[in-house]
Amino acid sequence: MRPSRQSLLLTLALPLLLGACATPGQSTTELRPFTTDGCSLFPDRSADGSKDWRACCVTHDHRYWRGGPSVLRLKADEELRACVAQTTGDTGLARVMYAGVRIGGSAYWPTSFRWAYGWGYGRFYTPLTEGEQREADRLEGDVAPAPAALTP
Repeated sequence: MRPSRQSLLLTLALPLLLGACATPGQSTTELRPFTTDGCSLFPDRSADGSKDWRACCVTHDHRYWRGGPSVLRLKADEELRACVAQTTGDTGLARVMYAGVRIGGSAYWPTSFRWAYGWGYGRFYTPLTEGEQREADRLEGDVAPAPAALTP
């Protein structure tokens, strides 16, 4: 069976769309200040507002911004899953979010929410030097703590 024209165009356009999300020309050895978009491409809270897991995502963003070896990414993703499950009481939601970050958060995707997004694209899973860790600590110290999540 032949792929449809639409699926072929999407397959060809996907790398271009993802590439458009990257930070062009940023150094892989210079850390920019922390930013967060909450839960990225996922809602920050339930539709009725009764459950809010945004604080879990902001903490997760801190880990992703800083980057480092892949074992730290796995730990950050597992902590997100645990935080969402504890905050909302919804293990299904926590599993869905975990799957999403495991697939979409790879350092190899040229997106604004990838692992080590505080650095220029191409750093991937490089461990931070002592100097880079100090700079990340300094920049994190300039950021207000995430607001506490609402309890159900």
